[in-house]
Amino acid sequence: MRVYTHSACLLHDTGPGHAECPERLQVVTDALREAFPRLDWREAPRASRGQLLRAHSPELLDLVLDNPELKRHPSERVMLDPDTVLSPASPEAALRAAGAAVAAVDASLLGSSPRVFCAVRPPGHHATHDTAMGFCLFDNIAIAALHALDAHGLERVAVVDFDVHHGNGSQAIFEHDRRVLFASSHQMPLYPGTGARNETGDGNIVNAPLPPDADGALFRAAWTSTLLPAVDAFKPQLLLISAGFDAHRRDPLAQLRLETDDFAWISRALAQLANRHSGGRIVSTLEGGYDLQALAESSVAHVRELLA
Repeated sequence: MRVYTHSACLLHDTGPGHAECPERLQVVTDALREAFPRLDWREAPRASRGQLLRAHSPELLDLVLDNPELKRHPSERVMLDPDTVLSPASPEAALRAAGAAVAAVDASLLGSSPRVFCAVRPPGHHATHDTAMGFCLFDNIAIAALHALDAHGLERVAVVDFDVHHGNGSQAIFEHDRRVLFASSHQMPLYPGTGARNETGDGNIVNAPLPPDADGALFRAAWTSTLLPAVDAFKPQLLLISAGFDAHRRDPLAQLRLETDDFAWISRALAQLANRHSGGRIVSTLEGGYDLQALAESSVAHVRELLA
């Protein structure tokens, strides 16, 4: 199994006390290297402008990659919103995070590594077509899905998202693109305020919101009764995972009560589904998770099931 990462992702500087910190990625890569010595580690390439433009507007690319405030003050951070930071090293990190997802799709579909994990930051699933938000600059998983569709000619790609926060950016990008099924469990109410059950797009959006303090039993029931059957019926040719681990009971930014084993369970279920429909092909990319111990343990549990 291949893992894409890049040292540039550690240099994205969100500032003191920010939850989306470089240490998040460091604990994930350290834990994976220790747990799985035979993983095939690869350096993430940069995404091209054309690959980014499949998902995002030219104006967003200019804001992130050629920010005028950052040019005027090249040693300072720029706040794109109260939570989303652009530092001098952020453009390179964003290009590598998106490029990892693109390279992972190529590796999965061309047969060199059917299952791939992208250990990258910044995360992506809140970035919309034209807005960076919620710690996210570019929507890495959306860029990956559109690359699979447009460059590889696939007809059906599923994006599944178990981050505790709803992937509003991914939903918005795909809600009128029936080549993509977007299926999400998430806490509600919670940032960003989207993800109600009645948000169905063109019939290709399936949301299963969970109340605060929902535990693993409720999480598993939502996937078993609603989300997994929808993905199964869609019969995706490639399965993409927005792998956020902030629904863990230890996480400080939300109030779900999942255990590490719940992430192993959903990863195992998704791997079985991929075996049925996509030749086992899965690309997973890191999203949230802000308790370092829970993040490391859950990432290991996730990758262990993808390796099985």
